[in-house]
Amino acid sequence: MSDGRGEEPFDGVDLSAVRAALVDWYHEDHRDYPWRETTDPYAILVSEVMSQQTQLDRVVDAWHDFLDRWPTVADLAAADRGAVVAFWTDHSLGYNNRARYLHEAAGQVVEEYGGEFPRSPTDLQDLQGVGPYTANAVASFAFDGGDAVVDTNVKRVLYRAFGVLDEDAAFERAAGELLPEGESRVWNNAVMELGGVACEKTPACDEAGCPWRSVCQAYESGDFTAPDVPTQPSFEGSRRQFRGRVLSALSEHGPQPVDDLGRRVRVDYAPESDGEGSRAWLCGLVEDLDDDGLVTVEGDDGDRDGTATVRLRE
Repeated sequence: MSDGRGEEPFDGVDLSAVRAALVDWYHEDHRDYPWRETTDPYAILVSEVMSQQTQLDRVVDAWHDFLDRWPTVADLAAADRGAVVAFWTDHSLGYNNRARYLHEAAGQVVEEYGGEFPRSPTDLQDLQGVGPYTANAVASFAFDGGDAVVDTNVKRVLYRAFGVLDEDAAFERAAGELLPEGESRVWNNAVMELGGVACEKTPACDEAGCPWRSVCQAYESGDFTAPDVPTQPSFEGSRRQFRGRVLSALSEHGPQPVDDLGRRVRVDYAPESDGEGSRAWLCGLVEDLDDDGLVTVEGDDGDRDGTATVRLRE
C-alpha cells in the first residue's frame, strides 16, 4: 500500500523485546486504579460496566460506593433492581439499562453458576449485557485467561506503532500475535495503559517515556494520524483561513460593500463566477460569520448583487 501498511506489520520486529519493554514500562509506573489490584471477577465486571460510559478517574468513587453497598455478586443479585438503577442515576454513570443488565447478570451467576463466575470469554458472554469486549476483559483481568483486548486505544497504538491496517480483522490478528501466551492480565492492562497515557489522540511519546519509540513508525515519521485521529485539513486555502481574512479586512478597512471585501480577501475574486472566489461563495462565508455573531450585513435584499455592506458586529 502507498502508506506502507501491509498484512505483515511485525516483519523485522523483535516481538520478545517489544513485549518486555512494554511490560517493564507498565510495572515501573502506571495509573493506580483499584480494580487493577483485584482478581475478583465481580469487582472487575462492575468496573468494566461503569467505565463504558464514564472516564476512569470518575469511576473510582462510584466503584468503591457500589462495592460498599453490594460487596458480593450474591448481594447484588438479592438487591432491589430499582435501588441499583437509582444508584446508577445518582452517580451519573450513563445509560440506566447497564445497571439493569448488571443486576440481571448477578442473578444469573448466583442461580445458574452457583455463585461462581464462568471463566472463559465465550461463557461470560452468556451473562446479560456482557458483550465480547467485556467478557474478554473479565476473563483477562480476573482469570488471566483472555484474548487480546482490542479497544479504540489499542487500535490507535497498533496503527501508529506498527502500521496495522485500519480493519477490525487486521487489528484482531495483530493484537493476538503480540499477546504473550498466558499473560493476558498484565499485557492487556499494559497495552491499554500505553494508549491511555502515551499514545492518546495527542501523543505524549517522550513525556510518558513510551517504550516503543524505537520501533514506532509514527514516532519516526511524525505522522500521528490514526483511525480516531483524522488528518487535520490544511489551513492554507481553507474556509477557516478566509473567515479570518474577512474579519481582518473589516477590522483594518471598516465597513465595506461585499465586492470590495471580496477583492481584499482573495486576489482571484470573480463576482459572477461559480464556485470558490465567487460572490455567492463570499456571501455564504459572510452569512456564516453573521450566524456566529461576528459580522452584520446591511442593505442585502437577498439578490446578492454585491451592494450589501458588511461590518464587524459591535
